[in-house]
Amino acid sequence: MRRALDVLARTQEADGSWKGDYSGPLFLGPVHVAGLYVMGRTPEGPVRDGMVAFMRAHQNADGGWGLDVESPSLVFTSVLNYVALRLLGIGADDPGLVRARAWFLPRGGALASASWGKSILALLGVYEYEGLAPVPPELWLLPRALPFHPSRLWCHCRMVYLPMGWLYGRRARAREAPLLAELRRELYPQPYADVDWKAARGRVAPTDGYSPHGLALRAVHRALALYERFHSKRLRARALDESLALIRGEDEATHFICIGPINKVLDMVVWHVARPDGPEVRAHLERLPDYLQHTSKGITVNGYNSSQLWDTAFAVQALVASGETAGSRDTLARAGRYLEAQQVLEDSPDAARHYRHPSRGGWPFSTRAHGWPISDCTAEALKACLLLEPLGLNRVPRERLEQAVAFILSLQNRDGGWATYERQRGPRWLERFNPSDVFAGIMVDPSYVECTSACVQALAAWRGAFPDAPVARPIARGADFLRRQQRPDGGWEGSWGVCFSYGTWFGVTGLVAAGARADDSALRKAVAFLKAHQRGDGSWSETIQACRERRWVEGRSGHAVTTSWALLSLVAAGEADADATRRGVAWLRAWQETEGAWPPEPLAGVFSRTCAIHYDAYLRIFPPWALALAERRAEALRACGG
Repeated sequence: MRRALDVLARTQEADGSWKGDYSGPLFLGPVHVAGLYVMGRTPEGPVRDGMVAFMRAHQNADGGWGLDVESPSLVFTSVLNYVALRLLGIGADDPGLVRARAWFLPRGGALASASWGKSILALLGVYEYEGLAPVPPELWLLPRALPFHPSRLWCHCRMVYLPMGWLYGRRARAREAPLLAELRRELYPQPYADVDWKAARGRVAPTDGYSPHGLALRAVHRALALYERFHSKRLRARALDESLALIRGEDEATHFICIGPINKVLDMVVWHVARPDGPEVRAHLERLPDYLQHTSKGITVNGYNSSQLWDTAFAVQALVASGETAGSRDTLARAGRYLEAQQVLEDSPDAARHYRHPSRGGWPFSTRAHGWPISDCTAEALKACLLLEPLGLNRVPRERLEQAVAFILSLQNRDGGWATYERQRGPRWLERFNPSDVFAGIMVDPSYVECTSACVQALAAWRGAFPDAPVARPIARGADFLRRQQRPDGGWEGSWGVCFSYGTWFGVTGLVAAGARADDSALRKAVAFLKAHQRGDGSWSETIQACRERRWVEGRSGHAVTTSWALLSLVAAGEADADATRRGVAWLRAWQETEGAWPPEPLAGVFSRTCAIHYDAYLRIFPPWALALAERRAEALRACGG
């Protein structure tokens, strides 16, 4: 454990944070390249070479590319990576690109890509807008009271479709070039002039069709296509102006970082079309490198500008749990300063106009400049600050901690749970209109097990520090939500980590924070669930496929992060001295490398149920945290004869 804590301390950044690799999705880099190409730009030499190297390194043996670095090939990502490599100067006769065409052309080529891929190709001018499912910007002019107004969508979803709709309304295209003419010949199994674009709108390869288009969505697409044929030019102009105003609001509130890398690139292209070489374009270009990630296999694009705040809050909790705080004071002091610096101190400008929830008091996933605070990030940061307080290392004054509590309370949903950035705005049936093909759960921001548990734990910690705090009712409602989400087999399904091991850790710790005792039936079921999935060698293992299939899917070998989550759950449920815990601890210690780290393993993060993402710091945070709690609790039990 001490060696592991040394590794954790050595990898702290100068600003006090832990900044790890948050890459993994294989569509982000190509969108980055395509956006620059539309603007007449290309990544500079070293970045260009690094991106080519990364794409080559992650081409699957069959010639395609997966949704992420560990996934089987999809037409969506295969076509986009192919196009990106061509835009970066790789010739069509390159052996890797020959293999790529041999994989995606028999599956329909660009015509069978998921919808986001088709939108990017249309922007490049190598796919026709008539072949897209309509995304009219006029949707933003609908009465806000309607349950399907775009402002009711999950913020990540609406922030992607906002610029996508503007670009669709303008039929924006890259300037014609010989390379684009070549791509129109290379991406299709038939001559480009012979394509039936209307028929292509709903065509999706089986590899890409995770969220099938139901009758309701197909009916909406037909209605929107009819509207598109007869829309008013005056209304279109008004809708484009409204969309541009909302895009400006997003850009300015996030200091041109944007909520994520897709809308970042699309917003940048919007400004290139609307105001070429204007100040907005320059501001976007300045922040574009924030998303680049340098890896051992090249350069790619992260799923966020970083996961710094999230990882730092967990790192503090792991260090404090170790009981070795005397030797970690400098490390914890730097982390405390980082936490203080990243709290959001004001609401976003004209928040109501831009459909933003109040932000003051919250913490973001990454940095304060990002501007989008999140429920569980705020909760984990608050927990970390409260742990630092008795050590004299917390730098956030009580008034601002109270603002964090108020922010958390403002986000509790009617069902007692917590969503991510906002309270749930839209009805769950909106998910029936998910047009993404490859993702699930993107239309609405519902209550999540992880967010709810983190908020319950933070409020319980706040009540522990200030017993008169009026948080008993929100805690009880959150605990009720967690109980309702427990599956009959005893586990909880995670939404942001792989999968049942992650969700169960949050389910258990949330109930314990709310007051559940070791003999609570929900905890006993959770313990039985985890013990049933322990491997013969004492470890636990779970893969991204569990998220896609919504059942436990075993990995080939034990995973240190999964094992750590299981151990943290067992310890919290009163099983610190149980045989399953001892065996898990023994495996985790034996699996540790000599210098204190654990060997690389499959990605532990996920979003939208289908796409894996890398949390580089997890391997440095969770194993020592689990070892510390397991060993300290077991020693305490033995000392008291329990």
